[in-house]
Amino acid sequence: MELTWYGRTCVRLRGKDAVVVSDPYQAVVGPTGRGVTADIVTISHADDNRLPKAKGKASRDGQTLLPTSLEDSFVLDGPGEYEVKHVLLTGVRTYRDDHRGSDRGRNVAFAVELDGLHTIHLGDIGHLLSEEKLGDIGPVNIACVPIGGALSATKAAELCAQLDPNIVVAMPVSDDDDEIDVALAKFFHEMGATRPPPQQKLTVTTSALPQETTTVVLESRGKV
Repeated sequence: MELTWYGRTCVRLRGKDAVVVSDPYQAVVGPTGRGVTADIVTISHADDNRLPKAKGKASRDGQTLLPTSLEDSFVLDGPGEYEVKHVLLTGVRTYRDDHRGSDRGRNVAFAVELDGLHTIHLGDIGHLLSEEKLGDIGPVNIACVPIGGALSATKAAELCAQLDPNIVVAMPVSDDDDEIDVALAKFFHEMGATRPPPQQKLTVTTSALPQETTTVVLESRGKV
């Protein structure tokens, strides 16, 4: 499976049977300027930066508009268990703050089983997980964790410890390079790990998973 980060909390998982894009934002395109495509789209939270006068197919809650390149994709934006194109997905209700969404609203974390790998995309989660939520998510090989948002660096590291994945993919939620640098520095300090150089994408197989939790930083392949 190939994992690519497009900035903010937008991630693409490319497997043998399907392509899943999580949290595409209205203006996102790939590095060549072409639109991002996928079979399945998951949306964890409403788009905070909708373009003025933007047009496009809306998610079920009407708060997020899809890029035109994804209008034919199968869209999931709520809790539940799904099977699409032989991909198993579980949406788990979470929140964007530590007050059950009263400050910043609700969030859906999506567990995706693709190519035998279990990936959890946490969206813009703002709290630690209860035992019940951890049970709903199940075992995790790859955790995509927001960095620099409502979740402090300490809480982000604690969340990683809760999930105990083989690989952590850091998702800085800011568009500002300086803010990203500060947020990543704090996160890796809390993780007790050395910050690795960014890589263009992550390619993973079930047979090549690291035994100890490894945190990676990806280059943003998205352009606005």
